[in-house]
Amino acid sequence: QVQLVESGGGSVQAGGSLRLSCTTSEYRYSRYCMAWFRQAPGKEREGISYIHIGTSTKYYTDSVRGRFTISRDSAKNTLHLQMNSLTPEDTAMYYCALMKGHALTPGDCGDPPSQREYDYWGLGTQVTVSS
Repeated sequence: QVQLVESGGGSVQAGGSLRLSCTTSEYRYSRYCMAWFRQAPGKEREGISYIHIGTSTKYYTDSVRGRFTISRDSAKNTLHLQMNSLTPEDTAMYYCALMKGHALTPGDCGDPPSQREYDYWGLGTQVTVSS
C-alpha cells in the first residue's frame, strides 16, 4: 500500500505563490505516473498536472500552464507543485495521486489525468486565494 501525504496549502492573496509537497512511501516501479488534482466546491475533481517517473515528462492543463511547475525529488520521495501567479479561481482542495503499475510511456498518465486511472491518493491540502 502506497501512502501519500500532502502539505503546503494555505491562504494567499491573488498574485501570490505556494509550494505544495507530497511525500510518498517508496514505490518499486521504475516508470509510473504521479499527478496533482484539484477539486473546487461544487465541481468535479480535475487533473491539472502529471509527471511521468522514468522519463520526467511533464504535463499541464491550459488553466495552469506557465504558472505551475511539477517536480519530484527522488531522493526524498517527494512530489512538488510550485504555484505562482495564483488567482481566486485556483481555490480548491489539492490532491496528489499515484497510478498503480508500470507506465511504459508518458501517455499512460492521461491527457489530462483522470481520477479514475489513479489508485493511491492523499487526503488533500486546501489552497485558498483571495482577491
